[in-house]
This record gives sequence, structure tokens and C-alpha cells, in this order.
Amino acid sequence: MERLIEILEELHPDVDFESCESLIDDHILDSFDIITLISEISAEFDVTIPAEEIVPENFNSAKALYALIKRLSDDE
Repeated sequence: MERLIEILEELHPDVDFESCESLIDDHILDSFDIITLISEISAEFDVTIPAEEIVPENFNSAKALYALIKRLSDDE
């Protein structure tokens, strides 16, 4: 989770990713951020995020994103 927070903070250093649960809903992350995140997560955590998993629920918070990474890691 710590590395994920670092990746998110590289995109938006002014956001408290530990507590924010509305990254998509509040338009903190945009489509370019999502693409960047998917690429960074793939490289850092060695997981592929399939298109059907690219939904707001999975990107609305660092916790949700980390849960997605863990789920995808367990599936491999």
C-alpha cells in the first residue's frame, strides 16, 4: 500500500490519499491519471488491469485500488 500511495502522490502531491474516498467522484483523478496509474501499477506490481476492471469503484480510493491490485495478484 505504501508504494501505491507514493505513486498516487507523484500524480497529485496535494491530496491525502490515505483518507480520500472520492478520487473519481470529486474529479481528482482524470482519464490521463488513470492511464498513468494503470501503467505504473502494471510495472510496479506486475499485474494487468483488464478493461472491465477500469471502473470508478476501483479507482475512487487508494484502498479500493490496493484491493484491486491484491485481487488481480491472487488471480495470477
